[in-house]
Amino acid sequence: MTTRLPLPPSLYADTAVAPVATPPLDADKTVSIAIVGGGYTGLSTALHLAEQGVGALVLEAQEPGWGASGNNGGHTNPGLKHDPDQIEADFGAELGRRMIEFAYGTTNFTHDLIRRYQIPCEARQNGTLRAAYNEASAAAIEKTAQQCIRRGMPVSYLNREQLREMTGTDRYIGAMLDTRGGDLHPLSYARGLARAAISAGAKVYGETPALSLRRDGSRWRIETPRAVVHADNILLATNGFTDDLWPALRRTIVPVFSSIAATAPLSDDVARSIMPTRPVLYESGHITVYYRIDQQNRLLMGGRGPMRWINSPNDVAYLVRYAERLWPQLKGVAWTHGWNSRLAITKDHYPHVHEPAEHILISLGCNGRGVALSTAMGAQLARRLIGGAKAEIDMPVTGIKPIPMHAFWPVGVTTAVITGRVRDRLGI
Repeated sequence: MTTRLPLPPSLYADTAVAPVATPPLDADKTVSIAIVGGGYTGLSTALHLAEQGVGALVLEAQEPGWGASGNNGGHTNPGLKHDPDQIEADFGAELGRRMIEFAYGTTNFTHDLIRRYQIPCEARQNGTLRAAYNEASAAAIEKTAQQCIRRGMPVSYLNREQLREMTGTDRYIGAMLDTRGGDLHPLSYARGLARAAISAGAKVYGETPALSLRRDGSRWRIETPRAVVHADNILLATNGFTDDLWPALRRTIVPVFSSIAATAPLSDDVARSIMPTRPVLYESGHITVYYRIDQQNRLLMGGRGPMRWINSPNDVAYLVRYAERLWPQLKGVAWTHGWNSRLAITKDHYPHVHEPAEHILISLGCNGRGVALSTAMGAQLARRLIGGAKAEIDMPVTGIKPIPMHAFWPVGVTTAVITGRVRDRLGI
């Protein structure tokens, strides 16, 4: 038997809409499609399958949104890690073009879905700023902006004065503004996706980890603590919590903790002096820092933190200090929450979709862009699950390639974080 773990002690856990009932699976099932993982990817796929009359069964080890889906920065950012020109160079003109159109359209897709299902999750579409505080990063961001503008995207490059007006700090010398970006309440969104999927006909079971997966005749067999699932098709959508359910899959991603600290609601005057038009922002640095002001005037600062679970803003004091550096008026403000979760980073910083055997599909590795990207991937994966290999999707389907020396990732990540912080502090 399993016990549902409490949610990480986050601001989101304290303020989210009520969860939908997702009881444990306690009876054997035979289904067309079984999905392992109840985050955005799994829930969105289940919803898009149900919309087409295909009932899916979702197995979630805890509850929908327990992992990074319910504990991220709340940014809906368009695009992929790499520039559009690089994507086309890596995957060719035809697939590259489709990848770019898909990836930069994920935020509109997500906010349209939220409106269509009237999901109460504090969603706004006030834009995403990708900001630079040194000349090298500013030049790279301007290059990205030019590539996006050339493709007709609603993107502009902002100078220091424009950024001072938009952010309330003189830290940045250049940034790309994409008006399609935005923010939302991550846990409320995850719970809303689960409710929408269930209403459409999907089945979602919490406290039901997949313990083993193997072929059993013409179907796949999934063992859970209380019951067995037989499925014609499988989707694995476990991202930063990927284990050894499928051979070598765990070694294709690096699970990295991303941490967030949140203030108490700020006064209207202070809140207006920080991000007055309410875009979200992420920095282009060796260690990414990202932040936003939510609808209750709280400042949420995110970045890499300890490679362990945290439960207090004291565990990420560097984020508090950095916020006070950006906006000195924050000194003395109360910071009420500090939390984190695990997300999945791939070696090439592209999302990975695999089909390692017949009738099994795997999707993981959003590399910090998971809110919009994984939501939109749900429609892509549903199409592939229904249509099989002949159903093209707008992301490459690749083989599983374990990362060399994967066992040493904790040391490598910790070293990279420390080194990156020093380099950012020194401006090198």
